[in-house]
Amino acid sequence: MDILIEEYKENIWAVALEDARLEGVEIDPVNETVRYGSIYYAKVECIDTSLDAAFVNLDGDNTGIIYNKDIRYTDEDGKLCKGGNEPIGKRLHLGDMIAVQAKSAHITSENDLWFDEGKNARVSMDITIAGRYLIYCPTLRTNRISRRIRGKDLRKRLDDMVHSLENLQGFILRSSAANLQTDILEREAHILKGIWNELSDHFKGNGPALVAMGPDSIQRILGDKANNPIDRIEVVTMDHYSQIENWCSIFAPDLMTKIMPIELDNASQDLALLEYRDVLGQIETLFHGYVMLINGGNLIIQETAALTAIDVNKGSDKRSYLAINIDAAKEVARQIRLRNIGGIIIIDFLKTSKKDMDKLFKILDNETYSDPCTVQIHGFTKLGLMEVTRKRRTPSLNKRFDGIAF
Repeated sequence: MDILIEEYKENIWAVALEDARLEGVEIDPVNETVRYGSIYYAKVECIDTSLDAAFVNLDGDNTGIIYNKDIRYTDEDGKLCKGGNEPIGKRLHLGDMIAVQAKSAHITSENDLWFDEGKNARVSMDITIAGRYLIYCPTLRTNRISRRIRGKDLRKRLDDMVHSLENLQGFILRSSAANLQTDILEREAHILKGIWNELSDHFKGNGPALVAMGPDSIQRILGDKANNPIDRIEVVTMDHYSQIENWCSIFAPDLMTKIMPIELDNASQDLALLEYRDVLGQIETLFHGYVMLINGGNLIIQETAALTAIDVNKGSDKRSYLAINIDAAKEVARQIRLRNIGGIIIIDFLKTSKKDMDKLFKILDNETYSDPCTVQIHGFTKLGLMEVTRKRRTPSLNKRFDGIAF
């Protein structure tokens, strides 16, 4: 797999290619005022009893919303507890200072309202620090493996590994750690814990402040593709080279030799590297309402406020309905990942039998396993429509590219 790093109108782009085929795209828009994963020392500004939530001032300019279930506190016995058992006003009060982490991103628009539930980043007191193989959770008292990892053999192997971390608690093992030596995990565990200790020193005072930015597009794509062998990380500018080198020196020393500065005659031209690698055409198709399948069929993708509907069409494909549906299921998994579609997704496959429905369920479930976001396949409705939900971390690709022309 190749990773390409570019910049356009101050937006950092990170693209993943597998055999020249687009497999990942991340972007950090300039107008993203709250980034997913950012950590704040926030001030409670408003308690909303109807929502059982509080609005918090994150950094003097941006506002977040924290729901009762995302509260964490220590009881009289020193046990860490989750909120939700009593009204949020019993635990948080106006003026309280709390450490929180953004669990969603926010991109500014002209219509933003200050105390609007849907216009503020969601935050939580359940803070995590992500590495390449581990996630550190300061509030976790044990070690465990990610709930997203399936397969009994893999879970057993990872379970043995995570319990070998002596004198280290609060870590979640990611699937990318499957074949690692314990000393590599211990090294990263100490790094993550050290980062948290440094951040903790900033949780003081009476003024809200940004303590640490969440992972940028480069860090997200390198972390999300950690399961894949990375052959090259191509950059055009030395700023990007230094940025990647710094991250890799901490979390991925094995990738240091993979960072390749690319010399182009038109290096100053917008997206020169992506044009050189013939990627722009593939990115443009992600903004179309249709997708052509390799054998002549097609997908129609329609995003609405409530859900995303995907319709499978036979087109000029002369094969059986099952063969077309199988191709469609694989492409659907890829498209919802690349477009970063979230929420409810309804798929209307070509007419299928009960036996074929079971096959499609298994194929889609297997194809979405590598998705960095949580995808749940709920099965077929009585009307024969496949129900899927996807919990994304960042705004959709459409929203991230809003206002960017290329």
